[in-house]
Amino acid sequence: MKTKLFMTLMLAFMASVSTFAQTDATTLEEGGTGPYKAVMYEVEGFKEHTVFAPKDLSVFSAKKALPVLVWGNGGCANSPRGHEKFLNDIASYGYLVLATGTMPKEGAPRGMGGMGGMGGGSQSRAEQQVESMDWAFAQNADKNSPFYQKIDTKNICVSGMSCGGLQALVNCFDQRVTSIMICNSGLLNSGGGSMMGGMPSVPKEKLQDIHCPIIYILGGESDIAYANGMDDFKRIEKQPAIAVNLPVGHGGTYSQPHGGEFAIVARAWLDWQLKGDKEASKMFVGDSPAILKRENWTIEKNAKVK
Repeated sequence: MKTKLFMTLMLAFMASVSTFAQTDATTLEEGGTGPYKAVMYEVEGFKEHTVFAPKDLSVFSAKKALPVLVWGNGGCANSPRGHEKFLNDIASYGYLVLATGTMPKEGAPRGMGGMGGMGGGSQSRAEQQVESMDWAFAQNADKNSPFYQKIDTKNICVSGMSCGGLQALVNCFDQRVTSIMICNSGLLNSGGGSMMGGMPSVPKEKLQDIHCPIIYILGGESDIAYANGMDDFKRIEKQPAIAVNLPVGHGGTYSQPHGGEFAIVARAWLDWQLKGDKEASKMFVGDSPAILKRENWTIEKNAKVK
């Protein structure tokens, strides 16, 4: 009888304790160029999401927490394949990156399609970015998680490329979002609703409701999203808005070593917005922003950028 009671209590206890089970971590490009070498993995119970984070979490705490980058993929792809170098390098500078979709695997289709392309594989949903934010909050509050009290839930950037950028523009009105980064994307002029399945949109007028700073990182006039992205930027008046362009087309530099130029500029934005790094802000502010010293970049800012 005592044995049966003991087993019942043990099973009840085990059921009440959450576990953090992850796949074997994958190291990309020696963990990135940052000081906190990053790894990529999936977590049980967090279906269709990929985590990029520093391998050694022991150096982080409530006082030195990880800001969050929530990412959606190009081509509405349900895997960050093609963006992994870019995302991994950002994580190596002390960020928790939560990307929509299953972890990239060798031979899998790349999610680098155009605004209407599917990029191969299954289709993502805009709601997956909301799931990423929910997960970050839950992990930060879970005493059994390696991320317990190590996530800066007050500093979250929602972002994405092409279709993933449209998904970010749907989710950016969530009050948990404190910064927006739209890459090779912009709202289409056809209005709201969902177009081509996983590629959502909202009316251009909704841009007036944006409640936090936003940047558009575009590939110049040859980028098929250039006109839409620049049109978005010019409509945003109530919040700081920046548009930067590098003439590389719609594909950006994501697949270049460590994410190329896009990763450098994106990280400067994140360091400024999510970490309050004044040195990083110099990439964008002032009469001679540092981005203009980098080859072929251009920048436009609205009156709210200080």
